[in-house]
Amino acid sequence: MRLSLLITTKIKPVFVSSALLLLCSTSAITVNSAHSADELSYQLSYYNSKEFTPHWIESGSEALDGFHKIPPFSFTNQDGEEVSEKDFENKIYVAGFFFSTCPGICPMIRSKLAKVQEAFIDDDSVKILQHSIRPNTDTVDLLKAYADKNGILSNKWYLATGERDAIYSLAKSAYFASDDLGNLQNTEDFLHTESLLLIDQNRHIRGIYNGLNSASVDYLIADIKALNAQ
Repeated sequence: MRLSLLITTKIKPVFVSSALLLLCSTSAITVNSAHSADELSYQLSYYNSKEFTPHWIESGSEALDGFHKIPPFSFTNQDGEEVSEKDFENKIYVAGFFFSTCPGICPMIRSKLAKVQEAFIDDDSVKILQHSIRPNTDTVDLLKAYADKNGILSNKWYLATGERDAIYSLAKSAYFASDDLGNLQNTEDFLHTESLLLIDQNRHIRGIYNGLNSASVDYLIADIKALNAQ
């Protein structure tokens, strides 16, 4: 049985985000009884709140009607082109936050995301979307230079800049990034987080991972493959 783990660097919890055998708390699970345990052994859970409580819901279930999803958005990528939810229609993507001049955790997270890019280099159904938390200084030209320097491929890995309020609002209300699973960040750059989120083809959150932890990113890659196979 494969488990996706979140191991934060501050409070050190281990969070099981997916691939559980569905044998616990039947009130929290919506499944078709005709499915066997083997068929459901790698079902990714859904998330709809800042607590990141997992919900196991069968694909196509009415329980997903009105369930939390990433709303429409519009930013500008490193090529000066609009990037919106339309670029991710029927796609799986990994979402995160960064800024190009960050000397600390961002380069480490970038190296892990490079593994994701490489793992799905020939798979157009998998994308990466990083939002700049300092869009006023992360201009298109700066992001383009950053992408070229670090092997970030256009149309595979999007670096998004735009209005700061729009980015922060989306982060708080859609990705629940400001709370970061209890690691409240009181600085202006509260989105300077190691968390990476897995978003499915319908813009639902399906997992959260520690972008500084190699094992956690390996689980992310495995979960993408599982999600892609469903």
